[in-house]
Amino acid sequence: MGDPKKSRRIWKKPKRPFNYELKMEELKTLGTFGLKTKKELWKEHTILSKIRHQARSLLALRKEIREQNEPVFMKSLMRIGLINTDSTLDDVLNLQISDLLSRRLQTIVQKKLSFKTPYQARQAIVHKHVMINGRVINVPSYRVKIDEEKNIQLRLNSSLRNSLKT
Repeated sequence: MGDPKKSRRIWKKPKRPFNYELKMEELKTLGTFGLKTKKELWKEHTILSKIRHQARSLLALRKEIREQNEPVFMKSLMRIGLINTDSTLDDVLNLQISDLLSRRLQTIVQKKLSFKTPYQARQAIVHKHVMINGRVINVPSYRVKIDEEKNIQLRLNSSLRNSLKT
């Protein structure tokens, strides 16, 4: 069971940490999406591998059981915005890390509120300038759902309102 105060880590390191091509790809992804550490990237890789594992296990099930479980799984991915309404399990297996990272609050705030860099968007989120549905969210890795995306805005008394308009 384990002690509830001491949670387990929710990510896995790469198997070959000194692979040059992997390191360069990680650094490019870190810069593109404005991640703070490689641990954030590894968390997203772990989430993506769990999603792919669920899809593979659904493909292995019998047809009757699969028809019951597949719509629930696909609906949860549609709600997050990872797939479209007409997607199949093969599309889920073809998901890339960039698809998952593009649904983070940091990336969406950068695009929607027209910040110059993802790091500026991250700082605005951490300093509590961003609201979703009237709630201040200060977690850059928050996964934004499709219906929440249109309700992202700066706080009313935020000092960034004037600087972004110019």
